[in-house]
Amino acid sequence: MKVALGMSGGVDSSAAALILKNSGYDVLGITLKLFGESDADAKTVCDKLKIEHRIIDLTELFKKTVISDFISQYQLGATPNPCIVCNEKIKFGAMLEYALSQKAEMTATGHYAVIEKNGDRFLLKKPADISKDQTYVLYGLSQYQLSHTLFPLGNLSKAQVRDIAEENGFVNAKKKDSQDICFVEDGDYAKFIADMTGEVPEKGYFTDINGNILGEHKGLINYTVGQRKGLGIALGKPAFVIEKNTDNKQVVLGDEDCLFKKNVLINNTNFIPFDNISGDIKCLAKLRYRHKEEPCIIHPVSKTQVLIEFEKPQRAPAKGQSAVFYDGDYCLGGGIIEKGY
Repeated sequence: MKVALGMSGGVDSSAAALILKNSGYDVLGITLKLFGESDADAKTVCDKLKIEHRIIDLTELFKKTVISDFISQYQLGATPNPCIVCNEKIKFGAMLEYALSQKAEMTATGHYAVIEKNGDRFLLKKPADISKDQTYVLYGLSQYQLSHTLFPLGNLSKAQVRDIAEENGFVNAKKKDSQDICFVEDGDYAKFIADMTGEVPEKGYFTDINGNILGEHKGLINYTVGQRKGLGIALGKPAFVIEKNTDNKQVVLGDEDCLFKKNVLINNTNFIPFDNISGDIKCLAKLRYRHKEEPCIIHPVSKTQVLIEFEKPQRAPAKGQSAVFYDGDYCLGGGIIEKGY
């Protein structure tokens, strides 16, 4: 069977290439050129394994989908997660279409996750190495995408993956994992958006929760709900960003207690074991990648909208971030945070 493997040049996808080849697959290594230059390490590994390697230029599509969405969401006061959009539209979207056009039957990546088939549904499960669990950024995958995907590293630990790379003399065996958003240098989102748009962020006012003006801020895109450091204002006590109001360009500051919300409204939901929910379900949910899963009840609002009711109030649900649902080791799906209250 022919498999198209997404290869970033990192150790994970390189180990995945070896595992797939040793399992008898006909492997085609694909490096996606998305932003800037592509990594040469992927080709080096493919040459070593004697498998074909291609570089596919998706720069324009990446700009139109991932970067455009990232910028527009920030301008609307949200805090988006571009990795989730990239997985849905690029890595398991455009790359899958290309793979099928090249007579590959499946795609694969070096993500740490497991896909299981249960009846006519494909399920998404946490990997053996929970510390590397990437199901949070994969919750948006459709049944079609899951049915055409392999995750060769799902049952391995990161240590085992590095051992495989070292034992086989891969050039990237000790390469550090990529961090943060690939297209934003040093994590400076505001500078990236200003450079891309040519627009200077519009200033506005800091207010308290009662609307009293506390001072001037440098533009909404410079702040995130829950932020305390780097506000550039001294109030004589710790202050946190509670809310961003795009209508009047205000950033609302308050005590940390104001950040905790028991209910969170979610849009654009995608469920994996089922198409949608018709009644309340008890499960666990987390509101950020590194957030601890917390017990909750999910109440259906519409086919694409749910309300999460947590047992305990949760800190700083941020508009634009993703809430992801779990039942034990299985990822049930997720959606985009609209607001907490």
